[in-house]
Amino acid sequence: MTTLSPSFAYIVVYVKDVAKSVAFYAKAFGYNVRRLDESHRWGELESGQTTIAFTPVHQHETDDITGPVQTPKASTERAPLEVCLVYADVDAAYKRAIENGAAPVREPELKEWGQKVGYVRDIDGNVVRIGSDLKPPTNLISI
Repeated sequence: MTTLSPSFAYIVVYVKDVAKSVAFYAKAFGYNVRRLDESHRWGELESGQTTIAFTPVHQHETDDITGPVQTPKASTERAPLEVCLVYADVDAAYKRAIENGAAPVREPELKEWGQKVGYVRDIDGNVVRIGSDLKPPTNLISI
């Protein structure tokens, strides 16, 4: 019997300029670039088990199959995706992100669930959560 238990391979962030976004994430958040293809239509960052990948907002491969990507119409709207990054020193990571072009949203603060969290926007307006590691709960509910 085969078990259908997936591993989370990568998440794709749709951006205006793949090369600029890859460079921004590398500098602002401390990632190494794994790959940026010659066409600049696909880029990847080394981020542990799960790859953060970037591709243009509009491309025929996905627009024709699944429909065009919907982007926020105003700066007060947000995409239905949040990139969450974990750091040992949240304050230093937040500061580095701002110093390297991220737009501040909320400075890091300790949340009621015990995690320190701050928010920025990347160069495409996507929300990036910068947080501390969250200890696993002691009482998990089985489904």
